[in-house]
Amino acid sequence: MTGRLASVNIGIVTEAQWAGDASGRSGIDKRPVDGPALLRTDGVAGDFIGERAHHGGPDQAVYAYAGEDAAWWAGELGRDIGPGAFGENLTTHALDVTGAVIGEQWAVGSALLQVTKPRTPCRTFAGFWGVPDLIKRFTARAAPGVYLRVLREGEVGAGDPVAVVDRPAHGVTIGEVFRALSLEPELLPRLLDAADLPEGLREKARRRLAGPG
Repeated sequence: MTGRLASVNIGIVTEAQWAGDASGRSGIDKRPVDGPALLRTDGVAGDFIGERAHHGGPDQAVYAYAGEDAAWWAGELGRDIGPGAFGENLTTHALDVTGAVIGEQWAVGSALLQVTKPRTPCRTFAGFWGVPDLIKRFTARAAPGVYLRVLREGEVGAGDPVAVVDRPAHGVTIGEVFRALSLEPELLPRLLDAADLPEGLREKARRRLAGPG
């Protein structure tokens, strides 16, 4: 499977009351950059991250969102939604992001990335868009985008092919993980099959399956 990057987006500092960081600053407002950007194991060079307790780190070094899903939201809300509007570093085209398998690897530019987990919507996202019920609507849509590890640092740019070069046999997808942790708990046992899912999410699945007590 091969898609391409529609854009690479870098966050600027946004100051607002809804920003999740205690300082009131957020990096959710990301804008397309001209030329290539360096993807590092700790994130995208030049990107601003406001609330590091919940954003960034090796398992969330890069966030990608499908341009096709952004187009759906534009129609749903009746407004333009440009690249970076979801706070994504990479806007993709012709790539099944929701169907990406946990642990699959993407070759992009000179970088090698690995799918780790879905994005969880937060009040910062809802505040940035000015849509009070966005968390509920985003959860129901269940097209959350994907966080990625950087296995090999490298430069990427708009127009670069995105090639899926390895896909684990367990088949647990980003969409399944998102739905299991939100509206479809019957899917929770599937999460334990995905060895590359961050341990925090695997442990959350175990606790929910164990029930109270």
